[in-house]
Amino acid sequence: QVQLVESGGGLVQAGGSLRLSCTASGSIFTIHTMGWYRQAPGKQRELVATMGDSTNYADSVKGRFTISRDNAKTTVVLQMNSLKPEDTAVYYCNLDQKRGAVGYDYWGQGTQVTVSS
Repeated sequence: QVQLVESGGGLVQAGGSLRLSCTASGSIFTIHTMGWYRQAPGKQRELVATMGDSTNYADSVKGRFTISRDNAKTTVVLQMNSLKPEDTAVYYCNLDQKRGAVGYDYWGQGTQVTVSS
């Protein structure tokens, strides 16, 4: 079992910055991917950024957001700059790992990011 604890959400003005952090604990395998997804009201949950063997960003956040992990690969940080109102959503931390052929997908509780115009 893996637990994900998120922090850093809040209310900011357009053009401002926020830093989201997520720390994983529990039975974490060596090979795993961590990242961030977001879901706005009435919209599908979408990938924001992930980091494992490679780094992947949504086109809408490239150049504005930066994802990073600590050396132990148990904490993932999302630095969000130049925020726009359309970035408003609940942001969820994600950890994906596999044991043999069995995949495991874990989610944090979500943290609200609101960007005012």
